Amino acid sequence: MNPATPELAATIRITEIFLSLQGESNTTGIPTIFVRLTGCPLRCQYCDSEYAFSGGDMISVSEVMRRVADLGVTTVCVTGGEPLAQPNCHALLAALVAAGYRVSLETSGAISVAAVDSAVVKVLDIKTPGSAEVSRNLWSNMAHLQSHDQVKFVLCDRADYQWAKLQIDQYQLTNKVAEILFSPSCGELEPRELADWIVADRLPVRMQVQLHKILWGDEPGR
Repeated sequence: MNPATPELAATIRITEIFLSLQGESNTTGIPTIFVRLTGCPLRCQYCDSEYAFSGGDMISVSEVMRRVADLGVTTVCVTGGEPLAQPNCHALLAALVAAGYRVSLETSGAISVAAVDSAVVKVLDIKTPGSAEVSRNLWSNMAHLQSHDQVKFVLCDRADYQWAKLQIDQYQLTNKVAEILFSPSCGELEPRELADWIVADRLPVRMQVQLHKILWGDEPGR
């Protein structure tokens, strides 16, 4: 991509850019560069990245690309906050794809994903009733899911689990996306309890715990 292109000249507010291991999704454990955008219109009651709600530095996409290149790996996760709350997130995603990175986008699903570059793996975090933000789900996003995408449910209790099962059936997610991810909300639902429910129901989902929290706790930038 030419340095003079509009995508690289666009500016975006960034909380942090760092290298770690992917702690979630079907690439768990892979060295990944995280580009955390600032800002989020949601207030999920279990949020673990409130520090990204405000602040950050306004920099060009070109500068983001330079910092990403310096970190030396080819897998990049664009996250937040809610990254799509900044319109220029699309310019960043397009630049990363054009540069040959393997790109994923962690998004709440409250903002349309229709314009997301088709090469980007969307990890759509559907908000359960226990999140306190279930009303923010933009259900039209289901029509824009691709076979390489992933759908995530953070579960707070048994009611959330049953609710998530209904959404899987209603939107036929098993045949639509690469992975359906079930995560226990930290401190609210015991991982072993969720594991027992999934096994008992023979549910075709991938249970995940947050590897980065096991390794480094809630330390930002890890």
